[in-house]
Amino acid sequence: MDLKTDPAAAAKAIVEAYLERSMVPDPEGAAAYVSDDFKLVFTGGRKFAGPADSTAFNAKRYAWVKKRFLRTDAALDVETGDVHVYNTGYLYGEWKDGTAFETNRYMDKFVVRDGKIVSTDVWNDSAEILLHKAGLAEAEL
Repeated sequence: MDLKTDPAAAAKAIVEAYLERSMVPDPEGAAAYVSDDFKLVFTGGRKFAGPADSTAFNAKRYAWVKKRFLRTDAALDVETGDVHVYNTGYLYGEWKDGTAFETNRYMDKFVVRDGKIVSTDVWNDSAEILLHKAGLAEAEL
């Protein structure tokens, strides 16, 4: 598979490289993969300008966190040339209180255009898990 002739494969490689840098965490390295007008929206509608903002947010919530990729899928929009990339798996790490976790589901959606990530939407179970830990969940997990 030639990344130059397969836009979906190239976009998947860009997204996975971005995620790897984000997990270090290396927000400057991750920023090399995003466009100047990059938009990042986390669960709950939290908007961030770039990888440094999301790294700072994660530092408030987790002692540390990583992603265990289950799969990365990509679809080329032939009309726009954009590639929509979906990466899903499990977050694992440690909450700020020292409790370990490993089965926190996540799904990230990316749009890659001209070799750069232009937007990312992030969903995960963290808020529900924290509500459960605080005794505020409406149902058992």
